[in-house]
Amino acid sequence: MPKTWFITGASSGLGLEMTQQLLAQGHRVVATIRRPGALTQLEQTYRERLDVVPLDLVKPESISLAVEAAFQQHGRIDVIVSNAGYGLFGAAEELTNEEIDRQIATNLTGSIHLIRAALPLLRRQGGGRIVQVSSEGGQIAYPGFSLYHATKWGIEGFVESVAQEVAPFGIDFIIAEPGPTGTNFGANLVRTTPMDTYDGTPAGAVRRAIAEGSFEIKGDAARTVAAIISAAESAAPPLRLALGSTAYSSISQALSARLSALEAQRGVANSADQQDP
Repeated sequence: MPKTWFITGASSGLGLEMTQQLLAQGHRVVATIRRPGALTQLEQTYRERLDVVPLDLVKPESISLAVEAAFQQHGRIDVIVSNAGYGLFGAAEELTNEEIDRQIATNLTGSIHLIRAALPLLRRQGGGRIVQVSSEGGQIAYPGFSLYHATKWGIEGFVESVAQEVAPFGIDFIIAEPGPTGTNFGANLVRTTPMDTYDGTPAGAVRRAIAEGSFEIKGDAARTVAAIISAAESAAPPLRLALGSTAYSSISQALSARLSALEAQRGVANSADQQDP
């Protein structure tokens, strides 16, 4: 049965791929973009089922207006996909205040505003689903991506809490966690001005791998999006959805390491409890 989807960051990457797949399957899509004219060809092909809406996540007022207009026009939005965002690469010491503020405003605060704008409207219609596109970087960390990871770990914590708050209203969430995927993420990656000090460090090694094209990318964008759509259309999807062998392996290893460390601290943890008199 055709559904109506609201997707941010639909002009490129996973957002564009998702928009194309959903339209081809007969769904309706409200696609938000930051650059006018980015979806002209799709608009001409699917003019009756595609609405293109300007939206800039760093402007909270535009988020509320876009979400409210979409619900008003279509009556019901079945799935909200919070996808827009970008990567910022640089050791923490290399980043500028402006780079930090924009990364947080786009990836974290913008996603929070989008979800908050959608909640009362989803409640009013009796429920719905929100897909938050995170990454394996919401569970693990690479050197040189500290601010990117801060936003992904942050939005995952926010979603996990909100999911518990709104479950009684028939609203649920999926946190999609793709590994490195063949999109134009690298082309849109913002790189800060490097410091020679970090050339011989792990951050410098990752910087060289990205520049040389040797940073391993196994994920396929089309298959990744197909898996997200399938999960979003299932009756009871998981809260977290690791996508790709790299994500599954890296997240599994990180969780196992944390569990082992936690077990080693069992005595210290128990000693922190209040003791009976």
